[in-house]
Amino acid sequence: MSQTAFITPPLIGRDGELARLTGVLEHARRGAARAVLIAGDAGVGKTRLLDEVAGRAARAGTTVVTGHCVDLGDVGLPYLPFTEILGVLAADERYAAVLAAHPAADRLLGAGADPARDPGGRLRLFEDVAGLLADLAAAAPLLLVLEDLHWADQSSRDLLRFLLSRGVLHRPGPGRRLAVLASYRADDLHRRHPLRPLLAELVRLPAVERLELRPLPDAEVARLVRALPERPLPEATVRGIVARAEGNAFYAEELVAAAGADADGVPSALADLLLIRVEQLSETAQQVLRTAAVAGRRVGHDLLREAAGLPEDELESALREAVGRQLLVPRDGDTYAFRHALTREAVYADLLPGERSRLHGAYARLLAARGHTAETAAERAHHYRESHDLPEALTASLEAADHAQRLGAPAEELRHLETALDLWSSVPSEARPGADGIDPVTLTLRASAAAAHAGDSHRAVSLTRAALAEVGQDADSALAARIRYTLAGNLLTVDRLQAAFRYSSEALALIPAEPPSRTWVWAAATHVMAARHLGADETALSIAQRALGVAEELGMADAQADLLVSLANLEGGGRRSAQGQETLRQARDLARSAGHGPVEMRALFNQAISRFEAGDLDACLRLLAEALERARRAGLLSSPYPLGMRHLQLLAMYTLGRWDECLRVAADAEAGLPATGAFAAGPALYVAVARGDLGAVERAHALLDGPFNWMGTLIAGIVLTDAASLRGDPEAAVERMRATLTALGDDSGRRPDVAVRLAALCLAAVADRAAELRRGGDERELRRWTDTAAELLEQARGSAGRDEEGRPQGPEGQAWLARAEAEWASAVAGPDPAAWEKAVAAFGYGDSYEQARCRLRHAQALMAAGRGAEAVECAREARRTAAALGAVPLLERVDELIRAVPSPGEDRVAALTARERDVLRLLARGRSNRQIGEELFITGKTASVHVSNILAKLGAASRTEAVAVAYRQGLIAPEPTGSG
Repeated sequence: MSQTAFITPPLIGRDGELARLTGVLEHARRGAARAVLIAGDAGVGKTRLLDEVAGRAARAGTTVVTGHCVDLGDVGLPYLPFTEILGVLAADERYAAVLAAHPAADRLLGAGADPARDPGGRLRLFEDVAGLLADLAAAAPLLLVLEDLHWADQSSRDLLRFLLSRGVLHRPGPGRRLAVLASYRADDLHRRHPLRPLLAELVRLPAVERLELRPLPDAEVARLVRALPERPLPEATVRGIVARAEGNAFYAEELVAAAGADADGVPSALADLLLIRVEQLSETAQQVLRTAAVAGRRVGHDLLREAAGLPEDELESALREAVGRQLLVPRDGDTYAFRHALTREAVYADLLPGERSRLHGAYARLLAARGHTAETAAERAHHYRESHDLPEALTASLEAADHAQRLGAPAEELRHLETALDLWSSVPSEARPGADGIDPVTLTLRASAAAAHAGDSHRAVSLTRAALAEVGQDADSALAARIRYTLAGNLLTVDRLQAAFRYSSEALALIPAEPPSRTWVWAAATHVMAARHLGADETALSIAQRALGVAEELGMADAQADLLVSLANLEGGGRRSAQGQETLRQARDLARSAGHGPVEMRALFNQAISRFEAGDLDACLRLLAEALERARRAGLLSSPYPLGMRHLQLLAMYTLGRWDECLRVAADAEAGLPATGAFAAGPALYVAVARGDLGAVERAHALLDGPFNWMGTLIAGIVLTDAASLRGDPEAAVERMRATLTALGDDSGRRPDVAVRLAALCLAAVADRAAELRRGGDERELRRWTDTAAELLEQARGSAGRDEEGRPQGPEGQAWLARAEAEWASAVAGPDPAAWEKAVAAFGYGDSYEQARCRLRHAQALMAAGRGAEAVECAREARRTAAALGAVPLLERVDELIRAVPSPGEDRVAALTARERDVLRLLARGRSNRQIGEELFITGKTASVHVSNILAKLGAASRTEAVAVAYRQGLIAPEPTGSG
């Protein structure tokens, strides 16, 4: 049995639908009866959504009754879902009087058959069921749930028509406190399905609406997949499941359950389920479906006809049957596609081996007969390989790789090149392509470049190492050097700095500087980058200046550009200076004129990050918009520098307080990120932490899975350190900081720039702990934490005083240092208003959230100094920012401070709104924010804001005090107690 049988999957990605249905329930509670017909494919999550709605309704005091329709073929039992509902009611003595008042309805429990054959008896039955539901709704709000209407019998459909068109929805009085939610499978409704005309009739009624449950977006499926297993799945497995599930929650759950055993195939239970619908087709239609499955997800009409070998009329009849059963769907260009990819997989897996090979061979020959076009090369390669014609498969794979390269599709190019490398040794030498320059080593080098451009840096390293292993001792020195400097460049992208320096040194040693050569220039350019990363700046500068002269002499504009980028970082005031900016501009223009996309991306990245470091975030974003568009056109969005630019773009948006835009851009980009590029969406996690989203911690941990990624480790370190600090856990914050700095430490021994930020975040929690200990008089423990504060401050000072080029950090680093200094002062001697005023000013370069956090600390320092009025003014400024950003945890802390400072002459018991009175009554019952949200059909965050407002208006420091004040002021009355 699959593990999904033991797990209730979380409800993910249905916020909009849930809000809509809870709104229908709220209308029903007020006496406006409503019905919603919920459509969706099998497995898309209809039952899970209904369970969630029903659970919330029950907790709010609504009576919930559910009836299920069952597939009993042509011998369905009449009124089956209503009989089930009445059976549940009859088993509960609370409803005995209501059932007794409606004997016609009660008779449905007799034998599950229609008790009224004559029209009059049938009408009395319908009226009695309507009356029964109305009486139930009069006693308490009622939710009627009907599941799987596509299987409903004719009698049940007739009764539902009566209830929605003439029955309980239209009765006057308290019986209108009713909501009806009925679900059905959209993919089961073939053209002649008996439910179709009823649905068309019902949706025209004013009190009935339709809700279509569409497939989940990929990002939400990924969240679901990560939430399901007890142990985290590898990121590659998660992405594979997301791609195959295509938004279907049930399919995703089944694929997760099978991930440990057979991740590549369709789980047997799921395959059986998918094939049931296929086996209901005629034999000819099944044959057409099997033939289409071999073609792939989509197939053209003419190609399918030729491969199936059927007359046109038989083919059209079979296709009409498959389309009617919603297994195939017509697409543009006279093509057909499987409605879901897993259906195609199941049909394909069910083929016999000989049948599969024969059909692949037929497709290969048909495509080849239409001409060896680049557009069909990938298809031909696939079909030739699956039909075991390996020489033709090799030729077509190389054609497909060339076509992908021209289109700027590096991931596809890599796939075809790896296929060619796999086939190479299995194809006799005389049958291999005879073009010059095609051999395993050059193909492997080309594949490593494609892997790098596709964002798979670790694969690029692996492939380059394989190329190095292929060359012998007597290999051409230029080729041997090229392999080594390529390997060095790839090692730099995975932060293997010492190894990169070693291989770039070997490359330079293999090639003499005289006579000048392209190979020496590129070896030198790579060695310059490796030396700079290890702190050997003088060596890097000397070689770069010499290599630049040789590149100019040879007319190597692309290498010139690459060397100029390095020199912009090495010479003068670095890339932030006017000279550095001009050098980077020259590098960008040279790379662009030479058509060298990767070097142009490096120049653009350095231009953008220099503006960020200088605190000019608007200029940074303008540069990034241009750069990412250039990367998109060149097919390089997944390569290292564009991934860095995506991260920088979101970081700038986060810093500027454009949080909703940051989240939106991150969500749009996330689906297209390579497995090793998840860090690029990292700044969205900063937003999540600041808004109190507990899931941010889990997502940050996911960045640490798989091979080491420097940026992913950095982002996870910031998120997890800040989260620990916010929950007041200095031990966890310091431990996370130390682990992060250890992981980020490279072979150069330099302290990572981020150390100043991590130290400041830790110091916040340390300062709070020190304040508690100072009040409690625990001198020994206080001394331990003040020593820790001194250590953290030293980390911050060392990091802010020297960036990766050995120069002081820019405005961001200096702002974090100012905060660290202020937190340290708070830890060792108590809050210092002057230090916090300096920190507030330092973040004025553009980081509105961190400035607001410093304003709160400044207000606390003013309070401690007895300057209450100034404290309130400062706190209110922080509150405006926190409210605008939706930073709920910060907002709550600010409000606590403001409440603690009474305003002279101010009436502390302000009038509460109607909604606040509702919240206050639930507070008096001991409800949590989440429970308040569920009972009032609002979010937990909205409930939290209402609670904060109530505390502020009542001048209370806690929920308990607010309730006590409300009782004293007569705002709420104590509720009667008793057994009832």
